[in-house]
Amino acid sequence: QVQLVESGGGLVQAEDSLRLSCAASGVIFSNYLMGWFRQAPGKEREFVAAITWRNGRKNYAESAKGRFTISRDAARNSVYLQMNGLKPEDTATYYCAANIGGHYSNTEAKDYHYWGQGTQVTVSS
Repeated sequence: QVQLVESGGGLVQAEDSLRLSCAASGVIFSNYLMGWFRQAPGKEREFVAAITWRNGRKNYAESAKGRFTISRDAARNSVYLQMNGLKPEDTATYYCAANIGGHYSNTEAKDYHYWGQGTQVTVSS
């Protein structure tokens, strides 16, 4: 069993930066895929970025490319999402998720097995 706890959200202005953290308790096996998703009010949960635990291979949504960076720290059992150049349309609840054995290109929320409670990011214009 894996428990995920996100932190780092907040209220920022457009073009500001935020760094989200996801702390995992329990064992993270080398075949895990760790992802970040987001969900805005009235919208479906959407993929943001993912990273393989074994070798750090990354995948990004088009909306995140060039602005967001996902990383992991095995020693701290943590995953991070550095978000730069934030836009009002990035406003959402951001969720950390774990996919057992997933391929780095997996972007489907339904394929992820463990989820955190989410952290709110609000970007004002």
